[in-house]
Amino acid sequence: MTQSETPSPSPTRHDRLLIIDFGSQVTQLIARRLRELNVYCEIHPFNAVDDALLRAMAPRAIVLSGGPASVLDDGSPRAPQAVFELGVPVLGICYGQQVMMTQLGGEVARAPGTAEFGRAFVTPADTPLDLLDGWFDGGREQVWMSHGDNVKTLAPGFRIYGTSPGAPFAITADPDRHFYAVQFHPEVHHTPGGKRFFAAFVKLAGFTGDWTMGAYRAEAVAKIREQVGDAKVICGLSGGVDSSVAAVLIHEAIGDQLTCVFVDHGLLRQGEADEVLTMFRDHYNIPLIHADESELFLSALDGESDPERKRKTIGRLFIDVFQKHAGEVGGAEFLAQGTLYPDVIESVSFSGGPSVTIKSHHNVGGLPEKMGLKLVEPLRELFKDEVRELGRELGLPDRFIGRHPFPGPGLAIRCPGEITREKLEILRRADAVYLDQIRKHGLYDEIWQAFVAILPVRTVGVMGDGRTYDFACALRAVTSVDGMTADYYPFSHDFLGETATRIINEVPGINRVTYDITSKPPGTIEWE
Repeated sequence: MTQSETPSPSPTRHDRLLIIDFGSQVTQLIARRLRELNVYCEIHPFNAVDDALLRAMAPRAIVLSGGPASVLDDGSPRAPQAVFELGVPVLGICYGQQVMMTQLGGEVARAPGTAEFGRAFVTPADTPLDLLDGWFDGGREQVWMSHGDNVKTLAPGFRIYGTSPGAPFAITADPDRHFYAVQFHPEVHHTPGGKRFFAAFVKLAGFTGDWTMGAYRAEAVAKIREQVGDAKVICGLSGGVDSSVAAVLIHEAIGDQLTCVFVDHGLLRQGEADEVLTMFRDHYNIPLIHADESELFLSALDGESDPERKRKTIGRLFIDVFQKHAGEVGGAEFLAQGTLYPDVIESVSFSGGPSVTIKSHHNVGGLPEKMGLKLVEPLRELFKDEVRELGRELGLPDRFIGRHPFPGPGLAIRCPGEITREKLEILRRADAVYLDQIRKHGLYDEIWQAFVAILPVRTVGVMGDGRTYDFACALRAVTSVDGMTADYYPFSHDFLGETATRIINEVPGINRVTYDITSKPPGTIEWE
């Protein structure tokens, strides 16, 4: 299966929860909250959920997500009616509540004063509800609202269990049919009791919390063996968390049938190639081809300044190089990739429409078709934090499990403007000092990603009573959950001053240091 195909339901034996996606920006957070409770769940767009999928998945419960549409608009999304006929608990969130009311005989309306955005407080009704166990100990509960429409009339069988100033039907339920609906978003961290809310829902649905990395590891090994048989597999190893975990897991399943290809394109951080090669050769004894193609890549990129041409040149050369060295394996039938569940979700648009290309992504996506290879993607059911948990289960060193993400194009996109070997070497040295500072201050694990970008400008400086005219650099450090949104890390002024002094003193070629405090959005994490 390629990433562009609709993912089929997982063949695992776990109790499953189906999340029907109506296009909310935070649907993935629902899945994350449930996975944290050891509940296996899958996200499927509303227009891909049919009777065949429901039979194949046999969900123990269903969650209807929020979404940007209005149920009052013609052609707005709906849930398959069969969802309400399965006899399983169903939870509607925000738009999901309004869909539930509309389809079950209630009414939704839009009126002045009914919109509610941001923090709100819900107070309970007099009648208790199992779903709200552990809530309202203080008399009210903080939640996060984001809605313009509102429930006007409840569907038959539903009662009110909680209200807010802008949502008189903030919590509604038909306990006899196990239908529950809330106007707020329990999945976001702005709803502090959200985890307790979901825990109560999965408990009443009968989930046992059998989604563990130990179980996943055993099942994944069995599935890889069944898929691959006695064929050979090649894996593009970058040294990042995803490809490293995928390689070790596949090696556990099929041993020397796996060969990894590590392409050194000359755009890695200081000492990175040696670190990756040492770990895999000394600790895992995985067959590994070290493709040192730095001269090829650097020659092609020399003087290039356009960010899209940088990425596309690297992607094209990577495919050529990988194909050349993969030929050394002989008879390989499968290509292993570290595809994650967010990649699968994002490859299936609920609206079917294209999204704007912010920047091209480097990968080996052109290889399977070109080389006639089939894909092995053992991580495609996992989020990033779950991949790290699986890595710990497999015994990968903490230094690799906790590594910050590193882009495929490497330092090329941290060198805005013209690429030269001189600038890349300056950048490597500055980046090494910066990361050393972060580790020395015990901050590495608090930060999602940190790096230096060398800027395409020279600035005047004074060193030793003499004039300098050297490069400026920008430090970047962000906090994030999944990289989709991010905020800058709030370093102290003392840390920034100490780091700037070290970089200027230890890295010839830099005489000015800045700190990037742009969030994502509006910026991206990387500079190009």
